[in-house]
Amino acid sequence: MTSFYEKTKDLAARAERNSAWRQRECFNLIPSESTPSLLVKMCEIADPVGRYAEHRTMKGEEVYFYQGTDFIRDVELEAQRELQSYFGCTDVELRPVSGQMANEVVFKGVVKFINRGKPERRPSRRMRLVLNNDLIYGGHLSSQPMGALFNFVEEDPETGKERVISFPVLAGNPYKADLEALGGILERHRPELVVFGKSMFLYPEPVKFVADVVRDWKDRPVIMFDMAHVLGLYGAFQAPLAEGADIVTGSTHKTFFGTQRGVVAGNFPKDSPLRPLWLDIRGRAFPGSTSNHHLGTLLGLLMAAYEMNEFKEAFQMQVRANAKAFARALKSHGVPVEGDEADGFTETHQVVIRVSAFAPGREIARRLEDNNVLTNYQALPDDASFLEASGIRLGVQEMTRFGMAEKDFDELAGLMADVIIRNGKVEEAVARYRRNFRTMKYCLPPDKALPLAARVAAAAFSDPAYAGLFAENLRRVVEGS
Repeated sequence: MTSFYEKTKDLAARAERNSAWRQRECFNLIPSESTPSLLVKMCEIADPVGRYAEHRTMKGEEVYFYQGTDFIRDVELEAQRELQSYFGCTDVELRPVSGQMANEVVFKGVVKFINRGKPERRPSRRMRLVLNNDLIYGGHLSSQPMGALFNFVEEDPETGKERVISFPVLAGNPYKADLEALGGILERHRPELVVFGKSMFLYPEPVKFVADVVRDWKDRPVIMFDMAHVLGLYGAFQAPLAEGADIVTGSTHKTFFGTQRGVVAGNFPKDSPLRPLWLDIRGRAFPGSTSNHHLGTLLGLLMAAYEMNEFKEAFQMQVRANAKAFARALKSHGVPVEGDEADGFTETHQVVIRVSAFAPGREIARRLEDNNVLTNYQALPDDASFLEASGIRLGVQEMTRFGMAEKDFDELAGLMADVIIRNGKVEEAVARYRRNFRTMKYCLPPDKALPLAARVAAAAFSDPAYAGLFAENLRRVVEGS
């Protein structure tokens, strides 16, 4: 049997190789990922990573059930304030540990909210009808009945399926909603919850249109926007809370370059008729869905929120400019690009390409990975299923943070076209080109960040001698590389 040390050494070597490959040789173009800054990573391994800080409001007082939590309590409150500033809102819940959990917390809260005031002996009911984006048209999995919406919406007794209807789309551009048809659907079906947001996301959602249609209804729906993919573009791309949405949810590690967590945000003043909904959402966050809410990533999120609030405008502008430039470059190299060319193909960080003329999407995605370009295959609106995906979904947010600008995407697009169209072998050329983009931007520069990160890392060790050995070995590794 392999010894403990040999297994440990082997795993460490494999982790080292994987990190070096992804950080130094690959272009990561997966739209749902981002590399955190050094300081954010160091915060994730600080002492809170192994701790608990359960808390809830009881008789008007926020009660914590563990000692030693003063620091992380202050971190959570400060992170709430930073994100309130980011969204321009009054209420933020940070205990969900993923975007999908944030959605589930809201769905649970809405079910509890619609059952407030029901007769005592009458059983609770589920939501009667939900309007969302269909999965094949880019809808996010977490707002589907097979995802986080499971068990929170009624079934149709005739079909046995959940009562979920989808936004209608334009015949000439299935990435945009058909507003005329949408108005009719709202009036006919009267949903209790409207869920905006997508995972294949090119254009703004019709939040204001829906908010205007339902504003005077006696029982209007709750309007929710799952911004998981575009959270880091809030304001520059779309500001749903200003357009009439009640709730914004999202994950904090895609275009928002934080740690892997979730967030729920909104405006719920004490005199709002939806204030009880916010209280129900908070109660579903804890104790309804979480106990330990991953305090290491909470500390890292606060650091990332500092970065985002400092560099938000410059980052957002560059991301959207890069996406349009990348789309144009791919088209110029012979790769078909989805979306409307008159709109620059995209308004977000995403670019969607159609590759079925060359090979199935899954095969093209594997070819690209073999050549150090990381993407994910994507079913397009006219595909039968994800198993027969015709598309590839690309995102520029991570490489924007590593310093790429509009002019830099043409060479990358050419290398990708060699792989997609001609099945070329360009992994060495890709790795060489990646050397130009290794220093992270939109955060503290290395000369300021490194001393702070070293102090955080050293303090994470109980044994001072161990901390010293760690620092010395780190220095040797860095000098050796």
